[in-house]
Amino acid sequence: MECRCGWCNEDPIYIDYHDKEWGVPVHDDQKLFEMLILEGAQAGLSWYTVLKKRDRYREAFDGFDPRVVAAYDDAKLDELLGDPGLIRNRLKMRAAVANAKAFLAVQEEFGSFDRYIWQFVGGDTIRNRWQSLKDVPASTPESDAMSKALKKRGFAFVGSTICYAFMQATGMVMDHTVDCFRFAELSGARAD
Repeated sequence: MECRCGWCNEDPIYIDYHDKEWGVPVHDDQKLFEMLILEGAQAGLSWYTVLKKRDRYREAFDGFDPRVVAAYDDAKLDELLGDPGLIRNRLKMRAAVANAKAFLAVQEEFGSFDRYIWQFVGGDTIRNRWQSLKDVPASTPESDAMSKALKKRGFAFVGSTICYAFMQATGMVMDHTVDCFRFAELSGARAD
């Protein structure tokens, strides 16, 4: 049996996410937008809760098309808040719309959100060598800087801890522990 990071439970949804997505560099703007919205939705909840609802989020949020989400009005927000397949939090729903607008502004200014967001790690994945889950930080100076910059641009639900989780999810940092089979695959290094 392959060893995985300590946070990964035995549910196939979690295993699939851990094995195929978490820590893999993402440079597609629409996928980056999706992860930004989902990480914000997670605030105060477990990532497992969000993963179980992700397919419904994709449907309800029009495939995470930021142009469509930016145009959501109060009626659309009320519809989303009535959907039991989503995390029904008005502040998080409003933040998704605000974030879509801010996301589009960043795309306009930088040509892509990818070009903007990856600057916080110098354009390349930070490859960590954590021995165990307890060694992995909740935030870093890079996530602090990202959070501050995003808030200044009008993004919401982008505290430093959320930003660090976003960085982990999108491969801006590689935080698979050295005993995890994905460590060697994603770090290009041996665990020993």
